[in-house]
Amino acid sequence: MTNTRRGRQNINMLLVVLIGFCVLAIIEIVYGQAQMKVERERLALEEQNSQTVEELKEEWRKLQDGSSVVTAQKEPETAESGKEPEDTSVKAVEQQKDKDANQGDAKPEESEDEEDEDKEDSRYSMQIVVLGDSIMDGDRTESGAADIIGQQLNAKIYNMSMGGTTAALMPNEQYNFATWDSRCLMGVVNAIVGNINTDIFDGYAAGEVLKTCDFDKTDYFIIEYGVNDFLTGQIPNSRYLEGGDTLAIDSTHTYTGALEDAVQRLKNRFPNAGILIIGPHYCQVFSGGTFIGDGYSLDYGYGPLITFARGGGYIADLYKEEGVLYFNAFEESGIDAETADDYLADGIHMTPLGARVYAEKAAEIIRKDFAPEE
Repeated sequence: MTNTRRGRQNINMLLVVLIGFCVLAIIEIVYGQAQMKVERERLALEEQNSQTVEELKEEWRKLQDGSSVVTAQKEPETAESGKEPEDTSVKAVEQQKDKDANQGDAKPEESEDEEDEDKEDSRYSMQIVVLGDSIMDGDRTESGAADIIGQQLNAKIYNMSMGGTTAALMPNEQYNFATWDSRCLMGVVNAIVGNINTDIFDGYAAGEVLKTCDFDKTDYFIIEYGVNDFLTGQIPNSRYLEGGDTLAIDSTHTYTGALEDAVQRLKNRFPNAGILIIGPHYCQVFSGGTFIGDGYSLDYGYGPLITFARGGGYIADLYKEEGVLYFNAFEESGIDAETADDYLADGIHMTPLGARVYAEKAAEIIRKDFAPEE
C-alpha cells in the first residue's frame, strides 16, 4: 500500500511539472509573437518615414530650382494677347486710399470703460456736484447728508466737500490764479472751470472728482458752507455793515462775497445747471463740555451765525431768476435748540438722524425745481 501511494504522488508531481512547462511554453510563444508584431510595425514606420523624408527632399530641390507650384507665378498677359498688363502697384495704392477713406468716415468705437460709464449714468435721474465743508464731507457713507440726497433724488453724487474749509479766502490769502493755494469754495470752483493748478487737491476726494467728473453733465451744484467762516472769527458775513459803513476788504474775503463769486463763475461756465445754496444750520458751541453759546447768541465780531445764514439767502435771491435756489437750513431744517440732542452729535456735526431730516429737506427743494409738475 505504501509503495502504491508513493507511486501516485510521483505521478502527480510529474503532471504538475509538465503542466508548468506547457504554460511557460505558451507564454514564450505569445511573447514571441508580440515581439514580432512590434518589430513589423517598427519596420513599416521606418519605411514610411524614409519615404516622407525623400518627398521633402524632392520638394526642397524643386523650390531651389524655381519649378515648385508654390513659388511659380502666373506670367502677366502681354500686348500679344491683346491686353495691357495690369499695374498691380497702382491698384494697391487705390485700394489703400479707399480703405483709408472708409476708416475716416467710420465713427470711433467707444471703449468698454466709456460704455460701462454710460450705462451707469443711465441709471440715475440727474447728476449733482456737492461743494462743502465737513457737514457734507464728515460722513461719506450711506448715512451721510450727501449720500442721502443722492438716494432721495436717484442722483449720481460727486462729492467735492473738504472738512475745515471756508467759503471765503482767509485774510492772508490773495485772489491770484498764478499763486493760488486755497482749498476754499472759490478754490474748488476755479479748479472746476480750469483757472488754477489742481495739485493742491491731490490726496483729497475732491482731487479724484476733478479727474473723473464730467462737469458739463451736472444738473445741480450744491454749495454748503458757512459754519467755518463764522467760527474763524476772521471772515465777515459781508463788507456792508449796519448803519451804512463798508469794510475796507475785498468782497472775496467775506462769506457772501465768496458765495456770489462762486455763483457767477459756475453760472457763466454751466448756464444750464441749477445751484442750491445751503446756509449754515443751527449750532451750539461748547468748550470743555461747557456751553458757550449758540447760533443766535454767539458773536465773534461779525454777527451771530444766523446772520451768515440770512446772508446766504440774500445771495440766492439776487440770482433767483438764473436758477439759484436756497435752503435756509438754520430755520427750516428742523435742527434747533429743542432737537439738538437728537440731531447734533457735538453741537455742530449731525447725527445720522439729523443728517436724514436735513438731507431730505434739501432734496425736496431740488425735486420741486427739477420736476415742478409732480
